[in-house]
Amino acid sequence: MARSPLIGVTLDAEPPGGYSAYPWYALRANYAEAITRAGGLPVALPHDAALAEAWLDRLDALVVTGGAFDVDPALYGAAHRHATVTLKEGRTAAELALTNGALARGLPILGICGGEQLLAVALGGTLIQHIPDTIAGALEHEQPNPRHQPGHPIAIAPDTLLRRITGQDTMQVNSAHHQAVRDAGPRARVNATAPDGVIEGIEAADHPFCLGLQWHPEFLIDPGDARIFAAFIDAARR
Repeated sequence: MARSPLIGVTLDAEPPGGYSAYPWYALRANYAEAITRAGGLPVALPHDAALAEAWLDRLDALVVTGGAFDVDPALYGAAHRHATVTLKEGRTAAELALTNGALARGLPILGICGGEQLLAVALGGTLIQHIPDTIAGALEHEQPNPRHQPGHPIAIAPDTLLRRITGQDTMQVNSAHHQAVRDAGPRARVNATAPDGVIEGIEAADHPFCLGLQWHPEFLIDPGDARIFAAFIDAARR
């Protein structure tokens, strides 16, 4: 039986209240389920930037997850912070250390939603801080219907890793974000866009498997979602 690759999955963090009277970590179950279904062995990564290299010594691949917060605009050179921006500085520091280390090592990386935005920043890109204030006539990227249902289609660019993995020109995806990639940066290229022009996916051409997706493929809404996780786990085995 083939060894299951060890997949590091970043956690969200919350202050005291709700689940616990003390600070706590959180991870939606379907992240782990999608990894396990594709043949990986998920492991949760606490927020300690100083431990990033030790974790990466043991991991076969990295998933940077989403959450209800934003990357600090100062990290991509923005002079001002939009009023809607919410920070989790400890989480961002840990995820940046993990992402930069995985990039340097050539480990497979899958950035999801906010994880795609952080990946773009690590690759030298910039972000739109609030889509409704930047793109006239934008779609509802914070979709009103449940997240396990599609919110809009995306168009997948030809001759990209995403196109080769999915075998599709379009996908139906969910949408849960108020920010997006503005500029993919010198090391990345755009591989998917929404009908309103919002960037929905990026990838790094100089890396064996480095994929950022603005939607949440762990919900497995479109056939392409399962193919993405299968390809990611396959890359982690190499």
